[in-house]
Amino acid sequence: MSPTDLTPTQELLTVRGLTNRFGQRQVLDSVDLTVRRGQVLAVIGSSGSGKTTLLRCLNGLEVPDGGTVALADAKVDFARRPSRADLGRLRDRSAMVFQHHNLFPHKTVLGNITEGPLVVQRRARTLVEAEASALLRRVGLADRSDAYPHQLSGGEQQRVGILRALAVHPQLLLFDEPTSALDPELVGDVLALMRDLVREGWTMVVVTHELQFARDVAHQVAFLDEGRVAELGPPSQVLADPSQERTRQFVHRLLHPL
Repeated sequence: MSPTDLTPTQELLTVRGLTNRFGQRQVLDSVDLTVRRGQVLAVIGSSGSGKTTLLRCLNGLEVPDGGTVALADAKVDFARRPSRADLGRLRDRSAMVFQHHNLFPHKTVLGNITEGPLVVQRRARTLVEAEASALLRRVGLADRSDAYPHQLSGGEQQRVGILRALAVHPQLLLFDEPTSALDPELVGDVLALMRDLVREGWTMVVVTHELQFARDVAHQVAFLDEGRVAELGPPSQVLADPSQERTRQFVHRLLHPL
């Protein structure tokens, strides 16, 4: 399950000129990003700055108005309306972990994890269920395979959400503020699992307000402001010594809340 064969210096994700509007509102404004294999990009910014929309565009869940997204060997130019096959190529190479888990309430933990590999990828049930069981053992949830989402804590649900993403063998993991809906005492287990994935070499784009986590694991940090990449660089620059006043204000507010 670990992407140990990836070459860290090779670009996996390239985003150029990505734009998106909702009515009169410019949500994304000419976003350029590059993520190399095995690296982590942390995306920070105020509510409404376009962070979630960016992730959804990368995954093909949202159709932007312009720009290009190249993910591994799939490239989609949004200058024209993409086909379902175009969007499918992005989804085939990435997996998203949502803020509010988004587990199927009528399926068990095992059913949630195996849904994608069985239904979408049409892989063999024996192999898929064996992999799912191994993932559950890894995070200490082997005894919860027959439980339903409502029987789990928020932290357990989010860990299952991460395992569901891993089960489809993506090349890129997308995290949309995975700890923001959790009680503070449940955050640690989710971040610990994510740190393990970083050590294993998974390529990740993480929207987060956990600045310490971003400082520890990210190779780059992008600060989004009103749909634009206002600042981009290593954590030592963007989080410790930002060059933009808006970035300084945002980081200070998170590190020193009232």
